[in-house]
Amino acid sequence: MEYFVRFEHPWYAVVSLAVVAMALFLRNRIHKPILFRYSLGTQLISDKKVSTHPYMTLFYFINTALFVMLALLIGKPQLVDSRSNTIVDGIDIIVALDVSGSMRLQDYSDDDRSRFDIAKQEAVRFINKRPNDAIGLVFFGNAALCRCPLTMDKKIVTELLEKLAIGDIDPDATMLSTGLITAINRLKSSHARSKVIILLTDGEPSPGDIDPKVALEIAQKFGIKIYTIGIGSEEDEMMYHPLYGGMIQKPKVNAALLKEIARETGGKFFMAHNDKDMRSIYDTIDQLERTKHESPLYSRYFDLYGWFVLVSIIVLFFEQLLATTVWFGI
Repeated sequence: MEYFVRFEHPWYAVVSLAVVAMALFLRNRIHKPILFRYSLGTQLISDKKVSTHPYMTLFYFINTALFVMLALLIGKPQLVDSRSNTIVDGIDIIVALDVSGSMRLQDYSDDDRSRFDIAKQEAVRFINKRPNDAIGLVFFGNAALCRCPLTMDKKIVTELLEKLAIGDIDPDATMLSTGLITAINRLKSSHARSKVIILLTDGEPSPGDIDPKVALEIAQKFGIKIYTIGIGSEEDEMMYHPLYGGMIQKPKVNAALLKEIARETGGKFFMAHNDKDMRSIYDTIDQLERTKHESPLYSRYFDLYGWFVLVSIIVLFFEQLLATTVWFGI
């Protein structure tokens, strides 16, 4: 490893040093600096001979060093490890989320969160665990829209995801394949070594949707892997609907289609019946999708301003100590 010091704001340091140099030059040209200011202690022992000459050079050096340290501090000095190869993982991910009306349903009476709420919360947790990935967001109901293009800014993605609500688009259908193609369009130009779609739905494609085989062919063409997550049940069941105040038939997940989509693209199918399942699924995907590679151009920066401040304080202390000390000659 090779280390060297750099300044994050080099011109700040240059200008500050120039100002310090000019100030020292003018001070020496205009008047002789006052070396010591004597305290009451000087008068109490005024019968002795006081000598300042031997310490003038040392005092001047310390004074100059203090100003130079402060000038360098303005430039924000950093220690750079220029040959720190590091193993990083980074892929491009689009989260495609179903926002159809059935996502309002609650699967358990002891949990007042809807399927949609659980899906969002666990997606946010997943996104925050992927600091080196570019992540985007697509949602679909009776249409499909890109909520957020691929970005490394996790704060933006999570904020947009948390604000997403059922009703942002028409929730009366599930255009699953349209949502898939919208997600694919956001990944097809990606140069990442691994491109992934996480598709989350609780139903099956509505009439009028694009043929899923078309979406599959496009995904395969661009080397996009699709993980599919089904929410709810694969069987016909009755459940309580919070808006209608009565029992309705649960939408049945088309597990066969989701399995095919995952299998044909090299992904994996998961079934989530509750929040614990959802969390476990995201954790599994998090472990499966780790693209390791060495980055030789990676450099680490260690801020040194703390040390500069410490040294400046020590220098200032000795300056004040010398300035308030009376030195006696013979």
